[in-house]
Amino acid sequence: MAMIIETGYSQHIEALLKRYQQLLAEHNYDYLVIPSGMPIRKYLDDMDYPFKVNPHFKALLPLTDHPHCQIIIPQTGKPQLLYYQPVDFWHTVPADPSGAYTEFFEIQLIARPEQALPLIPKDGRVVLMGRKEGVLEAVSFSAQNPESLVYPLYWDRAYKSAYEVECIWQANRLAAKAHNAARDEFYRGGNEFSINNAYLAAANALENDMPYGNIVALNQNAAILHYTDCQRSTPNKHFSFLIDAGAEVNGYASDITRTYSYAKNDEFADLIQAMDEMHLNLLEQIKPQQSYVDLHVQAHHRIADILKRFDFVTASADALVESGVSSAFFPHGLGHQLGLQVHDVGGHQSEKAGGTTPPPQEHPFLRNTRTIEQDQVLTVEPGLYFIDSLLDDVKQTDLNDAINWEKINQFKVFGGIRIEDDILVTADGHRNLSREAFAEVE
Repeated sequence: MAMIIETGYSQHIEALLKRYQQLLAEHNYDYLVIPSGMPIRKYLDDMDYPFKVNPHFKALLPLTDHPHCQIIIPQTGKPQLLYYQPVDFWHTVPADPSGAYTEFFEIQLIARPEQALPLIPKDGRVVLMGRKEGVLEAVSFSAQNPESLVYPLYWDRAYKSAYEVECIWQANRLAAKAHNAARDEFYRGGNEFSINNAYLAAANALENDMPYGNIVALNQNAAILHYTDCQRSTPNKHFSFLIDAGAEVNGYASDITRTYSYAKNDEFADLIQAMDEMHLNLLEQIKPQQSYVDLHVQAHHRIADILKRFDFVTASADALVESGVSSAFFPHGLGHQLGLQVHDVGGHQSEKAGGTTPPPQEHPFLRNTRTIEQDQVLTVEPGLYFIDSLLDDVKQTDLNDAINWEKINQFKVFGGIRIEDDILVTADGHRNLSREAFAEVE
């Protein structure tokens, strides 16, 4: 794995540095400064929140836990890395720079953040890409996060290099192993807290290492889309388990969701199986130049078909979608761009220069409206839920009498279903990174 990633990194960094320097030349900037960022101090405390690196920084360097560093990219020539390595007996000191990235940067060690100041260019037009904080507040930049640079970078970030694909694939392998451990703890009768601990242990990670807060939901909690309470008490009876959790490799995320029935052979298990089959069939539509918005709408029609097949409704799929009632059962978007961030940037961007293509008015939570293209990595995550507040709205519609409320009330104890895979778009279709990972670890 290390060799594959290091070999791929060399090609990745060469292409990315060329992209940055071309943008600097096109827009007449002389230097670009990209800080790794700095920890944020807790209010009225002497401790910091967990550090999260600037995504622009980790696009260039596989260093995700190195605050107070600075990358300086000139319009021509070799970039410089100001590598923060303090003399400190309170905290772990970063190791000496090593790895494939070192040959692409002139590396200057700094022991204090302020030592970066005389090394940041003062002559010419200097751009800051990130937050202006800490020692950078003393620097007069020509521009900060100019749209002429960030929009092309956001646009191109959707197209993954071989190195980036490998990082996301390895993140899927880590997550798949951890998902199986969490599943096994669920079937042992564990509570949300013990299930989450099983996940973290299998991923060999701390909670702060996760790309987002794990969603570990038992029973009716699966109806809360971003549930993160993680209860310590064990429910009187286990009905269902929904887990939405990923992993991270070199700053690149995976994002996987699975749902399980405790009984394994009840109607809820059949409903999960129907959703899984629908999900996999939907993925067969993925290929370059297809509309992700159309794929989302297709998902609504297919979920509506499942609702009717399982006697939750008597109305047709078309009627459920056209009336908006399907959104009460599937309220979120089908998925999003994935990479350096879980919900990666540029999902609503219209073109390389900028602009916004908003989601359809009927589907406001769809995070991706871009055309599907080769080398994109997207999540696909259809869901079917029994959410009281949304179902109450359905009661006010003309389709109220077409809803089998008695059966829906029986299924509220399960909360809902979501199934999510990470998909690489290929020249003639797709590669399901998540299913490949599960197949390997199992």
